[in-house]
Amino acid sequence: MKNNSKIVVLVVLQIIFLCSFSFSQNNQAAQVKVDSTSGAKMDTTLKPTGGSNRGNPNVLDGVYVREHYPARKAIPYSPLREADVMWSKRIWRVIDINEKINLIFKYPMEANPTNDRKSLIDILLDGVLEGTLTAYDASVDDEFTKQMTKQEIEKSIAGHLDSAKIAIPDPPYEKDTVELKGKLKKDDIVNYRVKEDWFFDKQRSVMDVRIIGICPVRLARDESGNLKEGFAPLFWIYFPQARPVFAVNEVFNNHNDAERRTWDDIFFKRMFGSYITKESNVYNRSIRDYKLGMDQVIESDKIHSEMVNLEHDMWEY
Repeated sequence: MKNNSKIVVLVVLQIIFLCSFSFSQNNQAAQVKVDSTSGAKMDTTLKPTGGSNRGNPNVLDGVYVREHYPARKAIPYSPLREADVMWSKRIWRVIDINEKINLIFKYPMEANPTNDRKSLIDILLDGVLEGTLTAYDASVDDEFTKQMTKQEIEKSIAGHLDSAKIAIPDPPYEKDTVELKGKLKKDDIVNYRVKEDWFFDKQRSVMDVRIIGICPVRLARDESGNLKEGFAPLFWIYFPQARPVFAVNEVFNNHNDAERRTWDDIFFKRMFGSYITKESNVYNRSIRDYKLGMDQVIESDKIHSEMVNLEHDMWEY
């Protein structure tokens, strides 16, 4: 009797297994049929997980949607008290974008834009024009004392209309023309000035640095648009205000497109080349005011070496 009941149970289990297997096979066949006949009915529960989705929203320019960088936030600074700062020095330096390590600051250029990234000047200009960033007049000082108005910013970027008289062979032998002058050429940006504070934090026992401001500098041009000697700073940007903007804009990586950093990473990790042009001093003068030629480079290296040696001297062995 017991053997017969066991046989009945096994037969029932086999029937249930065969029915469920047949049902799943029929469902898969029906799904394949729907997928092959209509793309609109395909299962979309599995979404792409990373890549560029700019431009046409119906086209994915890549193999995955980029979701990491748009959601990035600025790396928070370590807490700092005045009582923990044993030593501090203000430094001004220049980032030359024509150096190989700094090409990420220069490209993409105005003539060859890309959809997956922007140059630093484009990020700054877009932030200033839309009101996310505040521009301060670089012709006054570098202490963020005079905020530029929207009209001043637009004039320095978009230029201004100016009328001029040109000679013609027929009477009245001259005529008035209206020309756009003073328009910013983004490719004229040659370097960035950076103002920063170096300090020794005794609470963490480290030499640290905080960038205070950044200023794009372009080639100087006259009213006719011809190059002239010297450089012209555009405006100063308060760096802590710009960090959230920098944190969501990625930077090209020569070695791996899937491991690009953001502009906030570049500045936070000091991934750029630069040279010192000024340190805080009683005369408030730059290195070029008291050194000439190669002596300026030597003086810049000297200031840097003194800061490095000071950090080593803070330790007792």
